[in-house]
Amino acid sequence: MGHGRLVIVLLAAVLMAGCEMETVKPARTFGDDLEFLKHHTDVLVLADDEGKAQVAIVPAYQGRVMTSTAAGAAGAGFGWINRELIASGRIDAHMNAYGGEERFWMGPEGGQFSIFFAKGAEFNLDNWRTPAVIDTEPFGVVSQTNTTVAFRRLTRLTNYSGVIFDVQINRSVKLLPADSHAWALGADIPKTITAVAFQTDNSITNKGAKAWTKETGLLSIWILGMFNPSDETIVVIPFEPGPDSELGPKVNDEYFGKVPADRLIVGDDVLFFNCDGQYRSKIGLSPKRAKPIMGSYDAAGGVLTIVQYNKPEGATDYVNSMWELQDKPFAGDVVNSYNDGPPKPGAKPLGPFYELETSSPAAELKPGETLSHMHRTFHLQGPEKDLDAIARATLGVSLDEIKSAMAKPK
Repeated sequence: MGHGRLVIVLLAAVLMAGCEMETVKPARTFGDDLEFLKHHTDVLVLADDEGKAQVAIVPAYQGRVMTSTAAGAAGAGFGWINRELIASGRIDAHMNAYGGEERFWMGPEGGQFSIFFAKGAEFNLDNWRTPAVIDTEPFGVVSQTNTTVAFRRLTRLTNYSGVIFDVQINRSVKLLPADSHAWALGADIPKTITAVAFQTDNSITNKGAKAWTKETGLLSIWILGMFNPSDETIVVIPFEPGPDSELGPKVNDEYFGKVPADRLIVGDDVLFFNCDGQYRSKIGLSPKRAKPIMGSYDAAGGVLTIVQYNKPEGATDYVNSMWELQDKPFAGDVVNSYNDGPPKPGAKPLGPFYELETSSPAAELKPGETLSHMHRTFHLQGPEKDLDAIARATLGVSLDEIKSAMAKPK
C-alpha cells in the first residue's frame, strides 16, 4: 500500500466493525464471497470448463479482481475483501479500500508530480485524495468471454504541478488455462497440484495534444494485490546480487520505519519478509535489484503464490511516491510488498492482509503513444514436495528455506 495513504484507511477502519481474519480454513468460501459481492454490486466471473479455477471481477471497482479460487465455490478465496466497507455503502473522501487481489492504480502518489495532491497543497493526510478514476468510478466493459474480459476508461488527471493528462486506460483480465501454467512458470506442474492463474494486461495512452515529459511529470501503472494472510505467510523476493556500490541498497525497508530483523531477512540474492498481517511494514526494490518475479508461501494453508510482471530491459525511470518535493522524482521502486497490522499498539488493523505490488516504468509518451504493463498471478495448492519443486524452479529457494527463514521459537 502506498506511503501515507494507509494511515487514512486505518483510521477509518477504527470506526468500522473489526474484519474477521481469513486463514487456512476460512469461515467463508469463494462461494460465500461471491454471494456477498453479488448482493452489493455486479460481478463478472471467469471460469474454466470444470468450474474449479474461477476469478471474480467487479467493473464498478475499476475492473478489479476481487478474489479467485482453485477449487470452485467450496474452495477458499485468495483475495482479501473489505466486507465492512462494501456493506456500509459509505464513500470515503480519501480512499475506498474495497480490497481485491489485483487492482489497477496509477502513480506517482507524492512529490511535485503527484496525482493524489492538488497543486500547491501541503503533503499531509487532510489533502491526500485518491483520484476517482482509480477509486470510485467504474471501468466500462468492452468485451467478454467465459475466460476473458476487457475494460476501457477515458479520464483527465491533473498533477501537483498543474499539468493536465488526458488518458485512455485499457485493462483486460484473462483466466489462464491449466495447460499454460507450466510454460508461464517455467516449471513442471504435476497433476497433484490444483491451481488458478490469471493475467491482466494494462495500458495507458496519451490522448492529449502534448507530450508527457520528465520536466512536467510522468504517470505510471501501479498494480496492487491484497491477499489473506496466515501466521505462517512469508513473502519471497529474488533480486539481482551484487555490491551496493554498483547496484544500490538491496531493499528499501523504511516506508513505515525500519523493518525489524526478525521480520525481514536479506540474503545475497533473495529476501524473506514476514507477512502475517500482524505488523505494519513495507519494503521495495529498485530497478537495478528487482527481477520480474516475486511470491509468497502460506505454510499453514499450503498455498504457493507467484506473481510475474514485465520489466522492460534497461528501464531505469520509475516514479517516486514519497510525500515531499523530491530531488529524484524518477528514482522509485519497481516491486513492493506490504504487511498489514495495527497502526499503533491496541488498535485494529484494516484487514489484516498483505500485498504484492508491481509498477511500470514512468510513461514518457508522445500524443497517441501507449505504455503497457502485464501482471500475472498464480495460486497453487497440493503436496508440499510438489510445491517445493515449483518454488525452487520459480523463486530459487526450497519451501524448507522459506519456512526456516522465519521460524518462530516454540
